[in-house]
Amino acid sequence: MSDVLFEIKEGGVAWITLNRPDSLNAMGGELMPLLADHLADCALNEDVRCVVLTGAGRAFCAGGDVKAMASGGIGIAGEDGKPKSMAGIVASRVQMLRLAQRATSLALHTMPKPTIAAVNGHAVGAGLSLALACDIRIASENAKMGTVFRNVGFSGDFGGSWFLPRLVGNEQARRLYFTGEILDAHRAYRMGLASQIVPPEDLESETMALAQQLASGPTLAYGRMKENLNRSASVDLATLLDQEALNMILSATSQDHQEAAKAFVEKRKPAFVGQ
Repeated sequence: MSDVLFEIKEGGVAWITLNRPDSLNAMGGELMPLLADHLADCALNEDVRCVVLTGAGRAFCAGGDVKAMASGGIGIAGEDGKPKSMAGIVASRVQMLRLAQRATSLALHTMPKPTIAAVNGHAVGAGLSLALACDIRIASENAKMGTVFRNVGFSGDFGGSWFLPRLVGNEQARRLYFTGEILDAHRAYRMGLASQIVPPEDLESETMALAQQLASGPTLAYGRMKENLNRSASVDLATLLDQEALNMILSATSQDHQEAAKAFVEKRKPAFVGQ
């Protein structure tokens, strides 16, 4: 069975399931490379108009595979079998992690389509970072969320230290990182880490309902909305206004805008096609 399951469901919803339930979907095996491949495909596939990320079994994602870390150690040989310097090992590992982060967290955040995390259980460490990288989080009442990096002596990765302060504020983000506290679903919701809490048995149907609603919308406009919102975190107002002007005029050239304007005149609901 694959470490990541992928299906395009009715209405153009791509459903991605992290599938290492025996390890609480920890980031081992082929999970991260497969996730990266599926996200890259979703970004380019015009049939995909919304992306859902969830986990199999009891967890969303438990972050890094700590058991594998404890048993694996750090290799010192290169591909040719010759010893590598510690500097070379560190540089190689830094580059590998950077690429993995860009192919997953950054891909979810910048995907020109809405992304939803259906948090079915524990989303901790880098698993929480993946959930935070999505546009929207719907949490099961069984969900647990925490940074927990401090528990294994790590500083954190996959973008959590960028996303978390923007959701809960700087002081709360520092507290969650420094203490490693795990939040239940209701407290996570009150802090702004999820927009909705549902009974476990309703998580898939509630997520699918929202995903299909978003997938039926103006996909190109969503992508430009995300670009505007993402840029707003790092530019001044004048720069953002310039960006909004560009994206607004580009949106006006889309088939979906023309359909919406026609539907408005005809007093009917527009039928968006994502073009």
